[in-house]
Formats: sequence, structure tokens, C-alpha cells
Amino acid sequence: MVQRTDAARLVDALRRGLERPTATDRPHRSSLARPSERWHKVLVSFPPRSLSAHAQLLQVPEHLVGEIIRGALVTRPRPAARHTRAASRLGNVLGPFDLEGPNGPGGWVILIEPELHLGADILVPDLAGWRRTRMPELPDVAAFELAPDWICEVVSPSTAAIDRAEKLPRYAESGVAHAWLVDPIARTLEVLRLERGHWVLAGTHHGDARVHAEPFDAVEIELGVLWAR
Repeated sequence: MVQRTDAARLVDALRRGLERPTATDRPHRSSLARPSERWHKVLVSFPPRSLSAHAQLLQVPEHLVGEIIRGALVTRPRPAARHTRAASRLGNVLGPFDLEGPNGPGGWVILIEPELHLGADILVPDLAGWRRTRMPELPDVAAFELAPDWICEVVSPSTAAIDRAEKLPRYAESGVAHAWLVDPIARTLEVLRLERGHWVLAGTHHGDARVHAEPFDAVEIELGVLWAR
């Protein structure tokens, strides 16, 4: 006859209402000096009740950025200095589009790291912009359910795969019309335009080039400003 394992005996005990094992069920002391330790190991091995992705997002430490993509929680480290610098300077370059009147062309609301609620997903692009025709004034909210007209992701080796393979398709599904991918290490700007639900490469720019990149082609952008240290 095949002897039953200690784990099988303990599972039987759990089924009887978590009663302590009987003399026949209790593991032999030769195999375990302290039975209570075996009980502890078995009980803690059962996985805790899983939390929803939104509940997990609330528990993400402050040194990480959390997003929900396709219903799954994705975390990444806070961006490095070159990443943050490029995003900040791009925000400054595009600032005139967020100003009405003589100080700029206006017509846009542009934000750094807004929290976007796109259906059940929560995404945080490095920058995003809404045309004033769709968002006449900035709402007093912590997160935005209205999909932006433009987003920018400043990519890094640790985030490029997620930015391209996971987030870009999700932006397309939400109707975001333009996306920029800025790489401060490769010193490149990729401009993508949404056509019939798919991204089309509208232009790739490199180094210190001066460019007119849609949808902000009314202003010349000197890319070297984004990489300067």
C-alpha cells in the first residue's frame, strides 16, 4: 500500500474543519521536530485572495509608475534624468500651443503625465494634448476620461517594448490622432498619425534637426534642445 504523505494528511484535516490531526494523521516526529512549523508552511503556501488590478494600482509604491493595460497592472521605475529632461523641455517647446492670444498659436491643452482612464485601462503618457475644440477649458479632475488628440512617450530601454507593443495599440483604439515617440538616448523623434485605426509613420527625425512635426507643425522645433545636457 502506498503511504499517504504528510501534506495529504494535513489537507484531510483542513477539510474536517481545520481540526488538529488525529494520532494517525499527525506526522511522525522523526520527520518533523516541531509539527507547528509544518502547519505554518502549508497554510502560508495557499495564495491570498487576489486583488483586482485597480486595487493593486492603489498599492503601487511612490517610486514606481503604475498603469493598467488590458486589465493587467504594469509597473515601471520613475524615469531617469535624461528622460525627465527631454519630456520637460518638450513641454516648454510646445508651451505656446497651450497659450491663447499674442503669446502663441494656442488651440491646445497640454499636460505632463496626465492620468488617462480609457475604458477599464489607466495609462499615463509622458505628455498629452487635447484640442480646445474638444476640451474648451481644463476640467478640475484628477484623471481624464476624454481621450487626448496627441500623446508623447519618452522611451527608454526598459519601457520601449511596453510603449510600442502595449500602449500604442490602446491609444489607437481610443482614437488618439497623433503619437510621438521621443528617444533621448538615440536622439530620435518618431511622429505617428492614426489612419483608419492604424498608426502610420508620418516622419522620423534625428539629432539636432529642426522640424515641423504634426500636429504642431505651425512651430519649428529644434530637436537639439531636447537632448542638451
